[in-house]
Amino acid sequence: MKMTFRWFGKEHDTVSLDHIRQIPGVEGIVGALYHIPVGEVWPLDDILELKRQVNEKGFHLEVIESVNVHEDIKLGLPSRDRYIENYKQTIRNLARAGVKVICYNFMPIFDWTRSDLAKRRPDGSTVLAYEKQKIEQIDPEEMIRRIESGANGFLLPGWEPERLKTIKPLFSLYKGVTEDDLFDHLRYFLEQIVPVAEECGVRMALHPDDPPWSVFGLPRIATNKENLDRIVHMVNSPANGLTLCSGSLGANPANDVPDIFRHFLRMGRVPFAHVRNVEIHANGDFEETSHRSCDGSLNICEIMKALHEADFQGYIRPDHGRMIWGEQARPGYGLYDRALGIMYLLGIWDSLENEKKKQEGEKTCSRSIQV
Repeated sequence: MKMTFRWFGKEHDTVSLDHIRQIPGVEGIVGALYHIPVGEVWPLDDILELKRQVNEKGFHLEVIESVNVHEDIKLGLPSRDRYIENYKQTIRNLARAGVKVICYNFMPIFDWTRSDLAKRRPDGSTVLAYEKQKIEQIDPEEMIRRIESGANGFLLPGWEPERLKTIKPLFSLYKGVTEDDLFDHLRYFLEQIVPVAEECGVRMALHPDDPPWSVFGLPRIATNKENLDRIVHMVNSPANGLTLCSGSLGANPANDVPDIFRHFLRMGRVPFAHVRNVEIHANGDFEETSHRSCDGSLNICEIMKALHEADFQGYIRPDHGRMIWGEQARPGYGLYDRALGIMYLLGIWDSLENEKKKQEGEKTCSRSIQV
């Protein structure tokens, strides 16, 4: 298991690489080029400059999150082929820089949705939260205004202003697009890019929808075990993988997250994992919490056990964190609580490793006695 930390770059992040170096166990940075418009080719020189910054501080840059998919691809428009060709070239450029995993999603218009970016928890921390009634009472344009006003002045991934300026035409284009249509459009995309990823030694890793249900009437398909299974079988290749995110999938209590992890780990389709916790309320609303199992609705210990049982050799990150100790940062992406999350996850992993070594030692001793 390779522990990583998402970083938005020295110009767009309150957290520095020097800060991240002080978190025990972090080996790599999960980065991206946020100044490149969605659908355009990522220039090799820009990628190499990001890699240089990361390598200079002793980290690897082997995971990119995200190379976003242009809406024309999701909509299945004739113009999609141009954007798919651009995506292929970006894969090639990233591979030349040593990138091994590319995280992406296939959510129409919005990459993720929350009603509150700073809901106060009983301990005084603030977290990302989702209240269904609030979402139902506003229109998408009001949602954009609320997200922008609550972002503490930061650009939030998936909420790029230049893309969301066209939200009204986008919603019009999605009228009549069904889940089956979206599955077909994803299949077309995967059939084009997976062979390129295979040639380049890169694994594509689809992120589940967040939250895992329809929002504003838009179709969503990466929502549960059955649908994810359908997706990985669209193109039967190890390069067609998943970013399993416990928080995204776990927002729906019908999803058995440890079982989902075990299922796709057995298939060898999980190059990247996000592990975080959520507290689900009786009415279906949820809010993010600390990573500890007892603080939320998910059994993080069991999820880590699933990864350990599979001898997970991929990449993992702690994902979102609370805002604690007065930190002012991009909502969900401060330093302190994500660092605490890493130590919690590594603590579980170390305990599992220690138990495994103990059991192996007992077996060795038992065999020696038998001889």
